[in-house]
Amino acid sequence: MTPANHRQEGAVLLVALVMLLVLTLLAVGSMRNVTLETRITANRAQTTKLVNIADAGLREAEFRYYGPGNIADKLTANAENCSSSNTLKTNGVNKPCLLAVVIGERQNFVEKPWDVTSNALTEASQGGLIWMPYRGTEASNATQANDTYDVGWNSLLAGESNTAAVNAEYGMTLEGQGTYFYLNNGKATPKENIAGAGLYLQSTHANIYLGLNN
Repeated sequence: MTPANHRQEGAVLLVALVMLLVLTLLAVGSMRNVTLETRITANRAQTTKLVNIADAGLREAEFRYYGPGNIADKLTANAENCSSSNTLKTNGVNKPCLLAVVIGERQNFVEKPWDVTSNALTEASQGGLIWMPYRGTEASNATQANDTYDVGWNSLLAGESNTAAVNAEYGMTLEGQGTYFYLNNGKATPKENIAGAGLYLQSTHANIYLGLNN
């Protein structure tokens, strides 16, 4: 009987080692799944944060076109408006940062706003900032600079040229009459150089103007 007992004890040890190995693999797999889910959750939270920050830039870009004032600045690019001195006004009469992009560079501007350089801009918008610093939409509530992200915005006319209205009759464009479509850009990029960590959003809106004298 002794040899048989030795064979049984060896089988029990082998089964125990196999079960231990299986449990170890299950534990390692579970830890990997938890780590992966943690990374996915962190990435989603980061993306949501970037979307909210960049969207805030878009909201200011659009907000700058509200109201009837400064019609000329809303129809023609002016480098002086694309500067840090262009702050929000308490009376609500604000000026946008309207860029004049070379026609041949517009497609690249739409597809790769992060790669736009001064070479894509006409003389009408040279000398100013390409990305305006975010200041919010309330002049009375001064927005502080973000310590972690660079938040910026800009706009350009989305017609066939940098000054064309969509449905204006002959001569009406000179008077600032017609429907004008705008492409707005908002960005949120980390101040630390992290590859692929920035986010850019775009929106469009249309304004109808009755003319510079109305």
